[in-house]
Amino acid sequence: MASVETAAEHERILREIESTDTNCIGPTLRSVYDGQEHGLFMEKLDARIRNHDREIEKMCNHHFQGFVDSITELLKVRGEAQKLKSQVIETNVRLQEDGKSLVGSMEELMKCRVQQRNIATTVDKLTHCLPVLEMYSRLQEQMRAKRYYPALRTLEQLEHTCLPRAGRYRFCTIMSENIPKLRTQIRDTAMTQLRDFLESIRKHSDKIGETAIKQAQLQRSLDSGVTLQPRALIGRRGRKEAAGTESGGHGGSPISEQDSGVLDEEAEEVPGAQDLVDFSPVYRCLHIYSVLGLRDVFENYYRKQRRKQARLVLQPHSNMHETLEGYRRYFNQIVGFFVVEDHVLHTTQGLVNRAYVEELWELALSKIVAALRTHSSYCDDPDLVLDLKNLIVLFADTLQGYGFPVSQLFDMLLEIREQYGEILLKRWNVTFRQILDQDNFSPIPVSTEQEYRQYTSQFPLQDPELEKLPFPKKLPFSEFVPKAYCQIKEFIYACLKYSEDLHLSSTEIDDMIRKSTNLLLTRTLSNCLQYAIKKKNVGLAELVQVIINTTHLEQSCHFLEEFISNITNVPPDTANATKLYGTSTFKDARHAAEAEIYTSLNAKIDQFLQLADYEWMSPAQASGNLATSDYLVDLITFLKSTFSVFTNLPGKVAQTACMSACKHIATSLMQLLLDPEVRQISIGALHQLNVDLKECESFARAGPVAGFQGDTLLLAFSDLRQLLNLFTQWDWSTYLADYGKPTCKYLRVNPHTALALLEKLFKPMKETSRKNVVLAQFKKADRDRQKLIDAVIKQLRNLIAQHHA
Repeated sequence: MASVETAAEHERILREIESTDTNCIGPTLRSVYDGQEHGLFMEKLDARIRNHDREIEKMCNHHFQGFVDSITELLKVRGEAQKLKSQVIETNVRLQEDGKSLVGSMEELMKCRVQQRNIATTVDKLTHCLPVLEMYSRLQEQMRAKRYYPALRTLEQLEHTCLPRAGRYRFCTIMSENIPKLRTQIRDTAMTQLRDFLESIRKHSDKIGETAIKQAQLQRSLDSGVTLQPRALIGRRGRKEAAGTESGGHGGSPISEQDSGVLDEEAEEVPGAQDLVDFSPVYRCLHIYSVLGLRDVFENYYRKQRRKQARLVLQPHSNMHETLEGYRRYFNQIVGFFVVEDHVLHTTQGLVNRAYVEELWELALSKIVAALRTHSSYCDDPDLVLDLKNLIVLFADTLQGYGFPVSQLFDMLLEIREQYGEILLKRWNVTFRQILDQDNFSPIPVSTEQEYRQYTSQFPLQDPELEKLPFPKKLPFSEFVPKAYCQIKEFIYACLKYSEDLHLSSTEIDDMIRKSTNLLLTRTLSNCLQYAIKKKNVGLAELVQVIINTTHLEQSCHFLEEFISNITNVPPDTANATKLYGTSTFKDARHAAEAEIYTSLNAKIDQFLQLADYEWMSPAQASGNLATSDYLVDLITFLKSTFSVFTNLPGKVAQTACMSACKHIATSLMQLLLDPEVRQISIGALHQLNVDLKECESFARAGPVAGFQGDTLLLAFSDLRQLLNLFTQWDWSTYLADYGKPTCKYLRVNPHTALALLEKLFKPMKETSRKNVVLAQFKKADRDRQKLIDAVIKQLRNLIAQHHA
């Protein structure tokens, strides 16, 4: 059983060896050597080989003849082949000989082809490299020429277009490495130029503002009715520049390769901001930073720096209020700053926007108003305030022409106007006082018609009777009246000057002028008149002239009303129109002068009365032997001369002064009688006082002042007259019987007064009776008189008690 399996296995291996590629027979043979029947397999293999040899031999015997024939034919073919070979060799030799020139030509052609290919390759490479080199050369030229924006454009084109096409050459690598450095250099150089530009506009802002204000002033003077066009200073050239700048992206491209701030010098325009400052650095820097993708950085930097400059510009000098030039320089710098910002706003696209400019203006406006309020408060010169107002108006109109709101400035001008009015009032206070101090308080003498017309042109005098008088003649008022009237008109003109150009209506101007004039009249002029009236050493003649002066000024008030209406073109009867208080002012001054006349007159009378030296215990004498006291004679003489001066006064004033003087004399004489220091009075002293009273009554009857009816002036002495009559006539029965009746003869005698005087008169008689009491006897007449006096005193005391009850 095992031999059969072995034989089968050996058969399989033999078939496998016959059918398998010799390269793969190794594993088959290994299986034979690995087995135990190696010898048996070799026997079988030899047998198989012998079988195959027998089969080959059979096959060869079968095909032998054909093989022989084939060999014979092959030998024949070899001969022919030898012939063919020799022919081929000959042909080849001839061909080689003939082809040597062709091969040389082909080799030359091949070399030419290679050269041509190399040349084409070189040309192609140079085609890509030459633009790089040319562009880099142009970049270097632009950098040397400081044309940084075109250089940046060239750099961008070189980096993104030319270098990628050129390939990886060493010079391209060097260029690529230099590009960031060049870009940084351009950016830093542009920023340096921007800083120089910012410094330049800071230095030139004063000149720019001055030019802008002059342009606005010229525009207003040429046609005040035409509204100022916005940005008038920039002109057509600014518009061209704005159009060229806004046409490109990212804020536009420069107008020219040189810079976008180069202006058309041939255009005939009034010098503007672009004529005084080269704006090309800011445009160039804007374009460069836009290309670099740093536009936001540039905008923030520019705005931050300009805000810092704005704060510096808006900070006024500490002594700005001292001169108008200080204010002008301050305004010029502010106008210059905002003219530049307006120019940048309209010639760049987004570097600054309207919101940013308006924010700056709001900041500036608040600081300007605060600074002007502070510095103007130090000013006490109305001319400087007026010039400042005109400067502020021009400043506001200039900026309004650029579209900035300036209503706050005009509101502030109205505030300053109150201060201006106070300063005017102070100046006119000094002026009025100087006029009063220089006035001689005498009527103005006029010798010729020319002099008369000169004064009437200064003051509206309307006195037909005075005009009829021949020359020389006197005007009723003193120099103060025409001078004061002219000064009032000058004050009105000064108020009108300030009200001009404030965009106020005629009604508002009229109201402001009238209110200011009222302050001048009611406060300043009134105080000056009070000063003139109340100052020391003012004589009655001066006071009389003050009354005459104020009377004429009062009459001129309606002319002032007409004057104001004429210069403001507002009718005086307009509804809600403020009326002038001049009439009441002059009335008050006149009343004060009248009161001062009465006071001064009474004071002068007191000076005379102080000279009175009555002998209160003088013995009784006959009335015919008594003479008027010397002091009273002098007093009456003084009164007569004084009242003669009162002829030019209004009748009631003179009458009141005269009545007041007489009442004061009567009251003073009464006080002399009732003076507590005078403890005793004799009947003789009463007779002397009666003589003096008669002299006074004689003066009153003489009518020192016209206008009194009948014996009205005598009523001033009636109290004293009735008292003296009661004592000198000793008519106590009538007094006591008729007391309290309207028809009483001694109606003006007060029981208190009568009792006091009676006690003074009775006191010496009482003392005399005490001295004689030792004699224990009296004259019967004295005893009766003593009893009568006691009875009168008792009844007087009863009357007083009844009165109190």
